[in-house]
Amino acid sequence: MSILAVAEIKDGNLKKISKELASAGQKLGGPVNVILFNGNDDHANELFNAGADTVIKVDGKEYSPEGWANMISQIAKEKGAKVILIPHSVQGKDYAGRVAIQLSANLIADVVEVKGNSDTVEVKKPIYSGKAYANIKVNSPVVITIRPNSQEVLENYNSPKNIETVSPDEGTVKAKLTNMQQAEAGKVQLTEASIIVSGGRGIKGPENWPILQELADLLGAALGASRAAVDAGWIDHSHQVGQTGKTVSPNLYIACGISGAIQHLAGMGSSKIIVAINKDPDANIFKVATYGVVDDLFKVVPAMTEEVRKLYS
Repeated sequence: MSILAVAEIKDGNLKKISKELASAGQKLGGPVNVILFNGNDDHANELFNAGADTVIKVDGKEYSPEGWANMISQIAKEKGAKVILIPHSVQGKDYAGRVAIQLSANLIADVVEVKGNSDTVEVKKPIYSGKAYANIKVNSPVVITIRPNSQEVLENYNSPKNIETVSPDEGTVKAKLTNMQQAEAGKVQLTEASIIVSGGRGIKGPENWPILQELADLLGAALGASRAAVDAGWIDHSHQVGQTGKTVSPNLYIACGISGAIQHLAGMGSSKIIVAINKDPDANIFKVATYGVVDDLFKVVPAMTEEVRKLYS
């Protein structure tokens, strides 16, 4: 039996979660087959370095949840795959359930840790809006969606580098994606970012976002926001982190002027390191912070920016 993962490409680049899935598959004992829709040999080599044993290229197939689910299920059956790893992304969540139904498999979503083998998989996932974690043991077949930035990526994996090009049957497709209008977002994609600088009601108004953006640019970070800032109309919803926004798991999350409502913590609580800057010493964000600064963000953030600039100068 083998592990099957599904890669994602955005704007011509392989998304980091794709490599995370290949590496996670090796933790389960492999061998790892990765489906690469409309990718190239450079994308395949990135996957090989991260843990893929075989890359299965599927070319010329436009996205549709039904079509992709049909093709993934068909390949899974042909490869005898009992564990299917899918990105916990907008697209992955769109077809993961369909794949599970077609394979008569269990489905576990938004996983941050995976171990075991292809027969019995043990996973860890946030529950109760991120206030707790559930440790689940499940028998295969199983479909698992994995949260981006939650898995360590292998480097220079000694892969046999097998590439297969296939053209599976899309089956009956009743609906296809004909157009996508993407909201204006930051320079770095929020869910893929390893560092996020996020602002809340404490930034006082939309005119102050450049203060946070300058720090984010120096760090190569994405710009995030709390629901309060979004609801106030200070920034587009595409930047929102939280239960009604995006769920993120960066290595570093810098929360500036964010009180720490439970809905916000649900979206960023699995961050590796959390730095909170808030004038209120009783702010809820300090309960989850790795490091806390009780001070005015308009003094602290510019000082941080200058120190970061010194490091890169």
